[in-house]
Amino acid sequence: MKKSAIALIALPLLLLTISCEKGKAADAANSTEKSDTVKTNTTTTTLAIDTVDFNKRMVALSNNDTTGRWPVKAPYPLPGALLPYNRIIAYYGNLYSTRMGILGELPRKEMLAKLQGEVAKWQAADSTVKAIPALHYIAVTAQGAPGKNNMHRMRMPFKQIDTIISWAKPINALVFLDVQVGHSTVKAEVEQLEQYLALPNVHLGIDPEFSMKNGERPGSKIGYFNAEDINDAIDILANIVRKNKLTPKVLVIHRFTQGMVKNYKAIKTVPEVQIVMDMDGFGSKILKKSTYLSYIYREPVQFTGFKLFYKNDNKKDWKMYSPEELVKFTPKPIYIQYQ
Repeated sequence: MKKSAIALIALPLLLLTISCEKGKAADAANSTEKSDTVKTNTTTTTLAIDTVDFNKRMVALSNNDTTGRWPVKAPYPLPGALLPYNRIIAYYGNLYSTRMGILGELPRKEMLAKLQGEVAKWQAADSTVKAIPALHYIAVTAQGAPGKNNMHRMRMPFKQIDTIISWAKPINALVFLDVQVGHSTVKAEVEQLEQYLALPNVHLGIDPEFSMKNGERPGSKIGYFNAEDINDAIDILANIVRKNKLTPKVLVIHRFTQGMVKNYKAIKTVPEVQIVMDMDGFGSKILKKSTYLSYIYREPVQFTGFKLFYKNDNKKDWKMYSPEELVKFTPKPIYIQYQ
């Protein structure tokens, strides 16, 4: 993408100085394989998902793609997986800032009501997939100043995470904890959130934009993750799922340029983690669709997401995409984030 195009969709800076081979899924749509179960004297324990149903849903999500890219071939998820059975509608932000997203901009009651309204719109646009709410909270923010640890990142106090989790309960929303590593690493920052990721409804987001591997100041250029960084997050999540006997975790990875995710083919797929490559960035509809086709569609990982900006997607003569428009995309995004 040209620099001028990047400027149109680059995220604002955050906070102080910165604004914000096993069974193959989707490869056998006509498979007759069903769930495996073990019967005991009193219960029936499900060991696997209904693969016929899963395959049909994945084909539908691919929107009849004929290139062979979609649906992606990957191991079937553990039972209880959120995707592709649900479409996640998330509000993004941080409680310290009204500029980083809708989550911190509006009062709690108003924000939750608005989120539920968006969930209803998505349910109406695609009745075949259940729309569910989520709060996507930036738990580690990149910083322009080095800070006392020289890591150019600030970890939010756990009491704020507790607040977000309490806000999610009344509407039965998922919680995502988002990480901007600065000069730190994915492994170091995700590990310090393990106690929260061990909760059944808490999932993870990681943002390569602010990963500065060569010592640059976050926000001075667009950073990146390589497959090893992303695999570190996947390994941590998979271990948490196995250790705590949980249903699969969802991992959201933000992306709006080619260079933000390197060596995508080496990103591992495992039954314990469901990976969403989220089309980030703001701009005109033409620019955003081009970005989706160039970096999300053409470099398939597992599932796709799409980010919408209430303010920055509605500037000039731009207009924010509607749910009805986005469900026509190939593949259909299964995770939607509003900022």
